[in-house]
Amino acid sequence: MKIAIHGRNFKEEIKPFVQLMFDTLAEKGIEIQISDSYQQFLSEVGMRHDATQFYSSQATLFDADFVLSLGGDGTLLDSVTHVGNREIPILGINTGRLGFLATVSPDKIVESLNEILANHYSIETRTLVSVETRLHNQPIDVFNGINFGLNELGIMKTDTSSMIMLKAYLNGEFLNTYWADGLIIATATGSTGYNLSVGGPLVMPSSDIFVISPMSPHNLNVRPLVVSTDVVLDFEVESRSNSCLISLDARSKVIDSNVKIKMKRENFKAHIIKLSDTNFLNTLRSKLNWGFDTRN
Repeated sequence: MKIAIHGRNFKEEIKPFVQLMFDTLAEKGIEIQISDSYQQFLSEVGMRHDATQFYSSQATLFDADFVLSLGGDGTLLDSVTHVGNREIPILGINTGRLGFLATVSPDKIVESLNEILANHYSIETRTLVSVETRLHNQPIDVFNGINFGLNELGIMKTDTSSMIMLKAYLNGEFLNTYWADGLIIATATGSTGYNLSVGGPLVMPSSDIFVISPMSPHNLNVRPLVVSTDVVLDFEVESRSNSCLISLDARSKVIDSNVKIKMKRENFKAHIIKLSDTNFLNTLRSKLNWGFDTRN
């Protein structure tokens, strides 16, 4: 078996759990490959492991059976870009903060590995967004060839500019002109991310929908809209600064406001490992403190 591992820095108290993970993998004779960025951090904190293979890009990731993502939800989003259309299953281990996607606690790492090795798990497929950008009818590469994301596409004003005007089209038909700080177009998975903070609805992650949520709209009767992932969405931006910020999950770039943006469902999906004790409703209650009313 081969397992690829990606992660970010963690606090000192997490170190024993991560070391136990590496020791367990070595005992079981599992071949591992570690991302270059994570290997650099592991070296700095003196972690021991048996890995002799490292990867720096999607192209150099070996043919893993699974990917372990150690960090928060942002780390798992990184792991999704590493895997791409290879659809390797990813297990999110939460050494970060909130953790809607990375749900395994550090003290459960070895237990979770044993469940995976015993095939006691299921796979949840999650819809991804695909983004195309064109300037003067010529394609431009905004995201360095990684033009897909798990959570959302964001189109926003730059830090110092006034609100922007976004014209939105659904399957070529005019939808609305949004006067706002921006738009978040989220997947069902991304409904617990930026979408939630701008007032969008929570959505069960298996739902095959996109949510279009305006950020601080100038017209208060403009509300989030739920659409099918079968649609193609086009956006045109007008801005006094002649620029706007476009983001795809954690990656962002300031672009010319004349760039036309097209978004649709990606033709491959993210595969997220779900263990027997993992439940989205339990995660919601835990992360959002539901049920803490004294009347319950």
